[in-house]
Amino acid sequence: MLLLLSFLGAVLLILFSIFLGEVTSSLASGESGRFTQSIIIFIGIIVIGVPLLSAKSFIQGKLSLYWRRWLTFNVLDRYLKDQDYYQMTFYPELDNPDQRIAEDIKTFTQQSLNFLVIMFDSILQLLGFIGVLWAISQVLTSFLLIYAIGGTLVTVVVFGRILVGINFEQLKREANFRFSLVRVRENAEAIAFYQGQDQELQQIQQRFLAVFNNFNHLIRWQLNLNLFQNGYQYITFLLPGLLLAPRILSGDLEIGEFSKAATAFRSILIALTLIVTQFEQLSALGSGIQRIDSLFWFFKKSPDTSVNENSTIKTLESSDLSIEKLTLNTPDYQKTLIKNLSLSLQSVQSLLIMGDSGVGKSSLLRALGGLWRSGKGTIKRPQRQQLLFLPQRPYMPMGSLRTQLLYPNIDSQVKDEKLLNLLQRVNLPDLHHKFGGLDAVEDWTKVLSLGEQQRLAFARLFVIEPDYAILDEATSALDSNNEEQLYQQLQNTSITFISVGHRSSLLKYHQQVLKLEKKGTWEFFGSRDPLS
Repeated sequence: MLLLLSFLGAVLLILFSIFLGEVTSSLASGESGRFTQSIIIFIGIIVIGVPLLSAKSFIQGKLSLYWRRWLTFNVLDRYLKDQDYYQMTFYPELDNPDQRIAEDIKTFTQQSLNFLVIMFDSILQLLGFIGVLWAISQVLTSFLLIYAIGGTLVTVVVFGRILVGINFEQLKREANFRFSLVRVRENAEAIAFYQGQDQELQQIQQRFLAVFNNFNHLIRWQLNLNLFQNGYQYITFLLPGLLLAPRILSGDLEIGEFSKAATAFRSILIALTLIVTQFEQLSALGSGIQRIDSLFWFFKKSPDTSVNENSTIKTLESSDLSIEKLTLNTPDYQKTLIKNLSLSLQSVQSLLIMGDSGVGKSSLLRALGGLWRSGKGTIKRPQRQQLLFLPQRPYMPMGSLRTQLLYPNIDSQVKDEKLLNLLQRVNLPDLHHKFGGLDAVEDWTKVLSLGEQQRLAFARLFVIEPDYAILDEATSALDSNNEEQLYQQLQNTSITFISVGHRSSLLKYHQQVLKLEKKGTWEFFGSRDPLS
């Protein structure tokens, strides 16, 4: 439909130029009948053309919108599949995926479709008007072709690579500036406690100055491009008159032929110099395409293309959890955290992982969860759905109190009575009253203390009842009484759990202890054995 409307628009534009020339010639010759007939046809073309052009813009807008929806959903599906959103954090060149998905896809779907329509219109106008112009002047047509090719070559060679690079850098710096503002909003309380507003101001100003300086550079190159474009285009207003003047003055051509030639000349020139006239938009579009293409490169690549297969941790499915000869590296393979670790954890047993900060306790949990595969050895564990991780700072999704309790299985049908009982068990009996019920919606990260969030995470654990629970300092913000209450309840379930912690009070809840040492060494023993 869009192509058909473009074709009809091109036909109407050709008729428009022809009868505009007829109006001019009839006025010059004083033929009133010819003038009246030309005006009537001219008005008819306008009456038909206006709805067609409006319908074309409407359909183009709808098509770009639906294309954006399809592409956004496609990218989101890949981004949030197989934890790619986490793996992407190890690729600093893939900066600001939020902007790539929200802004770059929007620009791509709108501008690329717009450019394709313009290109199709240009081809149709070129085919239609070149016959009109050739019939009037072959010399003018030949000159136009040479002029258009020359202008396109100058634009691509002189301005091409530079403007695409500057626009690419501008998108990156704009995203970094916006991200720095988001960080202040998300960490407002911590910044206020530290009185760190001056430091934040300096960092935000530095990022804005990076935006400012690059955009200033872009404006200077845009000025050079605009000087060339404007000079290149305005000269064309004079060229048809200069080349046709001798024939018009000699009476060989009617004055109306000049109007037709000028319209045809301008239409053909626009068609042939599409890159010249649209280059600024094309350079911005090219930058956006590069950023989206890098996302698809990441989605398509093998997770371990950057490392040798022998240097990748193997994960196998098993009913129990065990580790065999595991050497764990940082994702960039610059540091070895754990060397040659082997252990086995049977069902309904428990393991406490201890050690100084930075020895790799949380990194080991990441390997168990499949987030880190840098290293070698084998991890045998149940299906990932049977493992539930409780980080030190629980994730509080957007939604109701019920959502917090059921996450990530928010569609689960759990009776209110059971959920309220769980709030009692984790010592949050009045939480639903305080906020207006289980369906109350709040910004839970802000309205709940870290200790309340950790207790709510335990309630989430008791709702899901996975085979294995992995707790990364999940009670660090709790007092000893609450910690003891929660671990005692955990012991009374059939859940096998692994904890990371520093408190010696956790020893009594675990049957086995893994103590990680510096330089990748480790010790494995029962909880009653000495830790020093």
